[in-house]
Amino acid sequence: MAGRYDTTSLSRERSNRTYKDLNLSFIKNPATKDVAKLKDVEAVKRSVRNLIELNHFEKPFHPEIGSDIRNLLFENMTPVTEIAITRAVEDLLTAYEPRAKLISVKSNPQYDRNAYQVSISFYVIGSAESITIQTMLERTR
Repeated sequence: MAGRYDTTSLSRERSNRTYKDLNLSFIKNPATKDVAKLKDVEAVKRSVRNLIELNHFEKPFHPEIGSDIRNLLFENMTPVTEIAITRAVEDLLTAYEPRAKLISVKSNPQYDRNAYQVSISFYVIGSAESITIQTMLERTR
């Protein structure tokens, strides 16, 4: 039953917590005239995307947070690289995003774009809804 989420334990994990994050597009909140905030599911989705794009030593004062996913994008596109990318995303989210309960990670090579389509499914702790994020991982020079 590895990789599957037990929905009976979901009710035990519910809490009255509200997850908040800054909206990185820096849109102004019309009521408070301050930077708008992302809440709950949207905040966790943004955090997951940010973690995937973060390399080691890019976060000030926390060099351990991040992964070598970008380095894997420069490897040959083989099934071994596909598995390594999937495993790196799983390890990263399990270690550094406690608000998300991971269901699955799938990476599919896009040979014509020289990129990987990554699909991440998870539950946000305190929510019964399953979330799926799809992102394209491409190497940049």
